[in-house]
Amino acid sequence: MSNPFADEIDIEAVLNALDDPACREIIAVLDEPHTADEVAGECDIARSTVYRKLDMLAEASLVEESTELRTDGHHTTRYVVDFEAVHVLLAENRDLSVEVDRPAGSPEERVAKLWQEVRDST
Repeated sequence: MSNPFADEIDIEAVLNALDDPACREIIAVLDEPHTADEVAGECDIARSTVYRKLDMLAEASLVEESTELRTDGHHTTRYVVDFEAVHVLLAENRDLSVEVDRPAGSPEERVAKLWQEVRDST
């Protein structure tokens, strides 16, 4: 279990996000970068709710946001899951902690890799 971002993890934010059924549904579709509109369409969740849930997941450091720069001047935000596993631990003193296993590489490298896989599959 590696956790390079241990000091940034908010246990309450992580547990609240994972306890939320809509957040879990969103996590399930984010196997590759999606816009909020794409998430709303795949999950059949209202767009306004999707934005709130994506914010909740981002605050918990469970999704990574990236901006796609487009030539028409309209930029698009894409979201992708930024963890492989979440571990809830109980210490000897009965305190809870959370560890989040991240994919290898920086968030930018992971998003670039995902985009390359999308391009290669078309």
